[in-house]
Amino acid sequence: MSEFASVLRSWRERVRPEAVGLPVGAGRRTAGLRREELAALAGVSVDYIVRLEQGRAMNPSAQLLGALATALRLTTAEREHLFRTAGSAVPARGLVPRHITPGVQRLVDRLNDVPLAVFTAAHDLLLWNPLWAAIDGDPLSRAPIERNVVWRYFLGGNDRVEWDAIHDEEFARDLVADLRAAVGRYPLDRDLAELVARLRRESPEFERRWDSAYIAAHRSSTKRVHTPVGVIEVECDVLSVPGSDLRVVVYTTAPGTADDERLALLRVVGLQRLPGDDGMIGR
Repeated sequence: MSEFASVLRSWRERVRPEAVGLPVGAGRRTAGLRREELAALAGVSVDYIVRLEQGRAMNPSAQLLGALATALRLTTAEREHLFRTAGSAVPARGLVPRHITPGVQRLVDRLNDVPLAVFTAAHDLLLWNPLWAAIDGDPLSRAPIERNVVWRYFLGGNDRVEWDAIHDEEFARDLVADLRAAVGRYPLDRDLAELVARLRRESPEFERRWDSAYIAAHRSSTKRVHTPVGVIEVECDVLSVPGSDLRVVVYTTAPGTADDERLALLRVVGLQRLPGDDGMIGR
C-alpha cells in the first residue's frame, strides 16, 4: 500500500462522525468515517475513495486533495503531506491560504448563537454557520465571485447592509487597503490578481481608492442589517487566526437591546419564510 493510501485510510478512520456533524448511529464497524461519508463530504464517488485507498487511482487533482484535507480536518502539516504523497505540488506560499484548520472548523461548529463566517485574506467566503446565512443571506444562492466581500460591496449591490456616511467611507477604504496588502503578501495568486484587475476595470469607486495606495487592515465596524425580522444593528469584529491568514468575522449585538431580541428571533426562524418575505433568509 502506498503512503498516500495508508494515510488517507488512517486519517479517515480517526475522524469521529459527530466531529463533522454526522449522526453516530448503531452498528458502525468503525469509530471513524465510513468511505461513503468521506465521499459525500469531499464531493466524490464512493468508488473513487475506495480506489484511492487501494492505490488504484493515480494523480488526484489539487482541488480534490484540498477537499479531502478539509473533510478530514487535517492540520497544515498533514495537508502538505497529503499533497506530497499524492505526487502533487504543495500549494505555493505565494498563494492565498484557503485551508480551514481543525481549530477554526471547531469554532464554527460550536458557536451557533452568533453569526460567524471565515474569510480568506482576499475576502472570499469559505465557511459560515447557519445564523450567518440567516442574517446575511444564503451564500449558496450566489455565484462564487459574489461571495467575495469586496466584489459584493463595490459591484454586487448589497442592499441588506447600511452604514452612515462616515462608516461607509471607512469600510470601503479599509476593504481596498486590505486587498492591496494581500496582493503584497501573495504575489503568485492569479485569482487574487484577476479579482483586483476586474474591480479596477468595472468599479470607478474601487479604482479611485486603489490609486490612493492606502494601507490598513479592516478589523471592526458597526452596521445595520435588514432581515425579515427587522433591522438589526450589529458590531462586526474581525479576528485573526494564529498561524494562518484566515479571518473569522463575528457579528454581535448589545445584550438586552431590541437588536439582541431580533437576533434571538432570527435564530428561531432560520430558513423559514415569514409573512411578506419574498425569499429565503439563510441555510
